[in-house]
Amino acid sequence: MRILGIDPGLTRCGVGVVEIDAGRRARFVHAGVIRTPADDPLAQRLRAVSTGIRDLLAEFAPDAVAVERVFAQHNLRTVMGTAQASGIALALAAEHDLPVGLHTPSEVKAAITGYGAADKPQVGAMVMRILGLDSIPKPADAADALALAICHGWRGAPAAADAGGALTPAQAAWRAAERSAANRRVAT
Repeated sequence: MRILGIDPGLTRCGVGVVEIDAGRRARFVHAGVIRTPADDPLAQRLRAVSTGIRDLLAEFAPDAVAVERVFAQHNLRTVMGTAQASGIALALAAEHDLPVGLHTPSEVKAAITGYGAADKPQVGAMVMRILGLDSIPKPADAADALALAICHGWRGAPAAADAGGALTPAQAAWRAAERSAANRRVAT
């Protein structure tokens, strides 16, 4: 399965493409950022993000898109830009009839590192290890987009593991965290 991960942002929109095989091994395909100048008009910036994502969809033909779920931040301006870029990603995925997964930052961190409060350097280091890269993808937005794509690709891991496959340590920790969260929701 080929997955396009998108770490939405208006100044830097991280993008990453990975392939996940039936054994849950991830292979690097592409990483980068779509940049827009902060002093450009909003409509121009949104068009640039849209064009960049549209170009990636055409070039890499993903089977699915993973987007970071927008969460509350103290800086309203930042969250608005993130939400606008996220909306573009969602609309373009729908335009291409692609399934979309929305993942919170803590969900991605838990999937990649086994710890939902991992910092950016830890996530970047694990992305590098998982994909067998020589260095951590730069900038961090690109590494985050790759982490999103890997997280989304591994979502099918629990079902595969129930069928006899083995989970990686990070996948096992993520599965345990999902079960714990589900148990807390049922208890309340």
